Amino acid sequence: MSWLWMLVGTYLLYAAVMVVAHPRIIYPFGADAFENPAFRQETVSDRDVSIAISEGQDDMAVLFFMGNGGSLAYFTYSLDAHQDAGRTVAALEYRGGAGIAGRPSEQGLKADALAAYDWLAAQHDGPIAVHGFSLGTGLAIHVAARRDVAAVLLDAPYPTLCTLMTKGSYLPACYLPFVQKWRSLDDVPALNAPVLIQHGTADQLIPIGYGAQLANAMDVAGLSVTFHEVAGATHNNLAGQAGYQDRINAFLNGLPKN
Repeated sequence: MSWLWMLVGTYLLYAAVMVVAHPRIIYPFGADAFENPAFRQETVSDRDVSIAISEGQDDMAVLFFMGNGGSLAYFTYSLDAHQDAGRTVAALEYRGGAGIAGRPSEQGLKADALAAYDWLAAQHDGPIAVHGFSLGTGLAIHVAARRDVAAVLLDAPYPTLCTLMTKGSYLPACYLPFVQKWRSLDDVPALNAPVLIQHGTADQLIPIGYGAQLANAMDVAGLSVTFHEVAGATHNNLAGQAGYQDRINAFLNGLPKN
C-alpha cells in the first residue's frame, strides 16, 4: 500500500503546485505595447486603471475586454469592428500586460472593469455596450450584471473558467481553495441586456459546447440571446472571419432605440 500513499502524496503535491502556479497559466500576458494612433491612453479612477480610447461619431460606445493575450495589439480585428462602424471604443488594458504595471487577478481585473465602465459612463452620454473575448467575456458579463448596458457581445465565452482548468489539469479546480474560478454563470441571473455570442466550431481552447452551455443558461434566465456558430473558426482567428463585423453591426443596429 506504500505505493498508493506515494501516489496520493504526489497528486497532492501536484495540486499544491498548480494552485500556486495557476495565475501564470491564466494570465500569460504578452509584453507588446499597443501603439495605435487612433487611440489615446487614459489612466482613470483611484485604482489607476489604464484605458485606450478612440472617439467615434456613433451614439453607441463599446467597452472592450480582451482575451488573455494581455495586449490590445493582438486584438485589432475586434477593435476594428467597432471603429469601422464609427463607434467610440474604450478598451481596458490589463495589469501585467503590454508594459502596464501590476499583477493580474480575477478580483483586480473585475474591479478595474467596473472602474473603466464608470469612467466611460461619465464621459459618454449615449448607450454603452460591453464586448468581451475569451477571458474578457467574464469581465463583460461581470460589468453587465452590475451596470446599465445596452448589449453584451461575447466571443468564445465560457460558463466557468475553472471547469476548463479542471479539464486541462485533472484537478477539481472549481473546488480548490485560492483558485481564481471566473464563474460567469453566477452573474447570468443579474443580466437584462440582449446578448450576442459568436463561437468558432473549430475552437480547441474553449470548445463551442461551452459557449452553447452559457447561451442555454441565458435563455433559461429569460434573456434575449443570439448564438452564432462560426464554421471553421478557431479560438485565435474568430474575429478575423468573414461576417464577424456584419453580425455585430446587425445586432447593435437592431437594438430598440430609447
